[in-house]
Parts: sequence; structure tokens; C-alpha cells
Amino acid sequence: MSSILPFTPPIVKRLLGWKKGEQNGQEEKWCEKAVKSLVKKLKKTGQLDELEKAITTQNVNTKCITIPRSLDGRLQVSHRKGLPHVIYCRLWRWPDLHSHHELRAMELCEFAFHMKKDEVCVNPYHYQRVETPVLPPVLVPRHTEIPAEFPPLDDYSHSIPENTNFPAGIEPQSNIPETPPPGYLSEDGETSDRQMNHSMDAGSPNLSPNPMSPAHNNLDLQPVTYCEPAFWCSISYYELNQRVGETFHASQPSMTVDGFTDPSNSERFCLGLLSNVNRNAAVELTRRHIGRGVRLYYIGGEVFAECLSDSAIFVQSPNCNQRYGWHPATVCKIPPGCNLKIFNNQEFAALLAQSVNQGFEAVYQLTRMCTIRMSFVKGWGAEYRRQTVTSTPCWIELHLNGPLQWLDKVLTQMGSPSIRCSSVS
Repeated sequence: MSSILPFTPPIVKRLLGWKKGEQNGQEEKWCEKAVKSLVKKLKKTGQLDELEKAITTQNVNTKCITIPRSLDGRLQVSHRKGLPHVIYCRLWRWPDLHSHHELRAMELCEFAFHMKKDEVCVNPYHYQRVETPVLPPVLVPRHTEIPAEFPPLDDYSHSIPENTNFPAGIEPQSNIPETPPPGYLSEDGETSDRQMNHSMDAGSPNLSPNPMSPAHNNLDLQPVTYCEPAFWCSISYYELNQRVGETFHASQPSMTVDGFTDPSNSERFCLGLLSNVNRNAAVELTRRHIGRGVRLYYIGGEVFAECLSDSAIFVQSPNCNQRYGWHPATVCKIPPGCNLKIFNNQEFAALLAQSVNQGFEAVYQLTRMCTIRMSFVKGWGAEYRRQTVTSTPCWIELHLNGPLQWLDKVLTQMGSPSIRCSSVS
């Protein structure tokens, strides 16, 4: 508290005394300014005592503590902008909080951020941290041939992808429960996936984890569990059809891929540093427009992509496409300032459990679900001059390590595919 000046009001000193985590001098000064700003607002509305009560008693049954909502929903403190509930939850509860994606409001909160009321609640005890759901193990027969009960999944690798825009094209069809439950916050303050009000088409597969069919009841079933890896995803950067630079291994739950030049930041994959002797003028021009690029979050078993660039990004995620009832190869345009859920572990777990019943090949084909492709500035697909991702100037490929490793363990347990391969096949 050495940075606190003698004229700091006693109430500010007391509230700062409940601050969580250690900050450097500059960060501590910013925290003090954030508290002073809040105290000034709450004095006018007589809510200061309620704030101190909430902070000191750490009681969820305290009242909502509200401040006026700004036009863009964010609060500026000393040249830094952030969502107000995130700022004060980070200050008084979770210093390692990265994003609003990690929070959901308590049911008792009447002015939660996602409600988009004129006032927004900043009581840190009216929000809770999203927990990663525990995925049930997949029951796999031990090295036993399983008769295929369903036709193999469609092969779309050579088709020209369809295109859709965000958010107008999103009318999701899913019967999988949302994780986290309603109240989960998206960037614009809406409850995540609030449009999900359609049930699946009658012909669509049921994605809830099904028990093994009667034909498999007598098999020797082994549970194969999901394990969280040290690096949740690996990212490779490409220019046209050439890979450039080393693969980036993401360990942080929030990280960005941008066009700048920081060489040693575990939260940033900076493409501006990478050289390529074969780079042409079109690639060079596109690289200049990547800017702040894309932020990737891995929170609560879900992966989100948020476009920070001034230009759109284009995403091909088979998991996301299945959720919204699109063709598996569809490319979705994400405009600046928007974010999209591009992978959900629970949906994948349900598909994996279902695919085990269909045999080795069906499980193996799920590997394509664990790969997400994303281009900067320039799109590809049926509506574009570029019909393949390798025709776009700058793009990245994400490999989701947790699901891929889970698949590997399941396939190893299943043994060989039913279709034999020989030297003459």
C-alpha cells in the first residue's frame, strides 16, 4: 500500500485492504484509481455502506451495487477500459480473471451485466466463476470388433465450403444443455447463445451420450477418461499453402494471435515477427491489416474466438457448424468486435460416445472436429473468389490437444479398424 497517498480517503484505504493478489507499483496505482472511481459514484447513490458490507462479509445475500451503464458497456479508468463487473471481480475476488467469459451472474442479481439494464451491478459476490464441467468417461470395448450400425460420416474434405455471416446466420439447433448455464456472458452482454430455442430436426442425430447398444452389452468395456493437457491448443500459421514459423503452443486460457512483434509472450502469438522469402504483395498487404487479430479463450470446457481486428476473420469449425445445423465445412464470417463459440467439450464428448458404437472409422473421423481453421481479412468458400483456405493470404490452423489426445486413447483402446488394409488393397 506504499503507493497510497496521505489524502486517500479512509473508505478507499479500507476497501483496498480487501484487494486480492499482489500487483506492481503501477498496477497498484491503477487499482486505487478504480476504487476511487467506484466510491465517487456510490457516494452519490448512498450505496457505499452496502459495498463495504459485501466486501468485508463476502456475503452473496447483499444487495445489488449498481453504477450507470455506459453506451458500450465498458468503464474507463485512467486510459484503460474494461467491463465494470470484471474489473471489480478481479480486484476483490479473482486476480487471475482474464475475461467476462469466466463469469456468470447469480440468480439473485437483479442488475446483472447481461440483462442490459440502465444500471449494472458490480457487487463481486453477485457473480461466480465458471467451472469446467467434468466430462464422463467414454466406455470403449477392449480390442473388440464392433459392427457398424450407421453409415460412415460424410467426407467433405474436397467440397467447396458454404458461407454464412455472424450473427445473422445463427439460428442454432441443439438439444445439448448449455455449459455454463443461462447467465453466461457474451461480449455484447447478451446471455450466451440466447437464440438456441429450436429443437433438432427429426432426422438429426441425438447427441446425448447414449449407453452401448444391446449388441455390445456383453463386451469388455473400458472407461477412457478425458485429461486436460498442459497446452490446450497448438497453432500453426500459413501464408497461402506454405507454413511459416514454428507452431505456437497455448498454455494460457486467454491468448491472442496478432500482427505485432512481441517475441516472448505466452499470451500472444505475434505473426509480425515471422519472415517468408516467398511472401508476395497480396500476403504482405493482408498482414498489414491483421492488427490486433483474434483473441482465443478456453473457458469452462468451451473455446471462443473474438475478432479484435478492424477486419473480419473467417472460421471453419465443424463442431460449431454441427451446433448450428450448418454443413460441416461451412466458413463463418466474424465481424470486428464479435465473438463466436467455436468448440464445446461436452458436445464433443457426446459425439465421441455415440461414435464408439459406430466403429473405429467413425471415431477416427472425429479428428477433423478437433481442427479449426481461421483466415484473416480474406475469406474463402462458395461466395468468394478463393474457394480453399490455402488460397487465402494469411490463415491459422488450431489443433485442440485435449480432444485429440482423448481420441487417441479411445482409438488405441478400440484396436484396429474393421476394414483391413493390405499391400494390394
